[in-house]
Amino acid sequence: MAKLMANVPVQKNQLIELDMTGQGHQGEGVGRYRDYTLFVPGAIAGERVKAKVTKVNKNYGFAKLIEIVRQSEQRTEPPCPLYHRCGGCHLQHMTYEAQLAHKRQTVVDALTRIGKLEDVTVHPTLGMDEPWRYRNKSQVPVGLVNGKIVAGFYAPGTHEIIDMEGCPIQHPYSDEIVNTVKRALADLGIPPYDETGHKGLVRHIVARVGYATGETMVVLVTNGRNIPRVDELIRRLRNEIPHVVSIVQNVNTAVTNVIFGPHTITLWGKDGIEDRIGDVRFFISARSFFQVNPIQTQVLYDKALEYAQLTGRETVVDAYCGIGTISLFLARRAKRVIGVEVVEEAIEDAQRNAELNGIMNAEFLAGEAEQVIPQLYAERGLRADVVVVDPPRKGCDEKLLQTIVDMQPQRVVYVSCNPSTLARDLRFLEDRGYETQEVQPVDMFPHTFHVECCSLLVRKEN
Repeated sequence: MAKLMANVPVQKNQLIELDMTGQGHQGEGVGRYRDYTLFVPGAIAGERVKAKVTKVNKNYGFAKLIEIVRQSEQRTEPPCPLYHRCGGCHLQHMTYEAQLAHKRQTVVDALTRIGKLEDVTVHPTLGMDEPWRYRNKSQVPVGLVNGKIVAGFYAPGTHEIIDMEGCPIQHPYSDEIVNTVKRALADLGIPPYDETGHKGLVRHIVARVGYATGETMVVLVTNGRNIPRVDELIRRLRNEIPHVVSIVQNVNTAVTNVIFGPHTITLWGKDGIEDRIGDVRFFISARSFFQVNPIQTQVLYDKALEYAQLTGRETVVDAYCGIGTISLFLARRAKRVIGVEVVEEAIEDAQRNAELNGIMNAEFLAGEAEQVIPQLYAERGLRADVVVVDPPRKGCDEKLLQTIVDMQPQRVVYVSCNPSTLARDLRFLEDRGYETQEVQPVDMFPHTFHVECCSLLVRKEN
């Protein structure tokens, strides 16, 4: 190893000065020092900085920003006082216009580098008029620091909880809920969770907000079933959070970083909250996936509808349908929609949402998309005119992609939260008879490095 590292021109803790020539996909500045690549979080392309080397690998390393020698015009002062300590945001030091341009470039880089897609049209990122207070869901870990109950996001690369009173990207109701629960736990002597010894009770506070309705839900994720003084806790939350309609407990006793456990109990009120995107109503339970930015969700789904080009005669398959968000938008324009989702509670919500909106032509099936859809194709001869996929960050399973190819839909609408796996999957479909016509990035998560994309693929005529 020492021999392999002999040609590396820097060493750990060395102070250096270098120019930033690019931006990494997680927003960090990228520069070269004597032909050696260094990633510097907080730096911006075009800047010259002083940095302290923190990690050295054979081909690249990392450094901590110490001083900005020459500042970029794209730099701005982060409005959040915790920005440089908290790991929730990554790009508040960049102007919003620069963030949008960076996210588009991230998509272009992934398509060309991973997907070898050189000629695909990637549109400018669709941003927000007001890119603050957009998140309708907050889930923060709870802990004890110097005898005080704290709740907030983790510091980058650690499990150190940065206690916060407010967050500028969360809905104000979420801040109110987290602060109210923290005070109540302290006053009632309900212990927070200690992950080092797997002791204590309250692991996470989750707040969900109906943007259009104002309804809110409080979820307490606990390391055990019994909550001491639970009746007093419920009464206090009801009194101090006037818009709360649902108080829920989720039990997670596993030694894990996964937030939710398998058992959910409604302690008071409804089993969920209601919200709307456009004129489509949704019932959302504690564990259901629902896009966290409802304003941009409508932008994204309008684009998916545009790409689907529905006339009312189509059969549409919606893989990874969640609680039916995209499915119900599609069903109003299609002959038939079949949605598939692995989380059974989400399928129950999807069925309820179809009834809520009087939609009769949407069918929802529980199971893994990569298992259910191939089975529908093989055993029931299912054919689809349009397939919509909105997978998790890992992208689509190859078995599902192959089934899409076998079904031969005219159009595939691929909604993605990860440009890298999107590029990989587009390449798979391109090699099997589909052409990627365009990609539309949408800024669902302002001030973070995440970017959502909606892509249109069309089947090539033989």
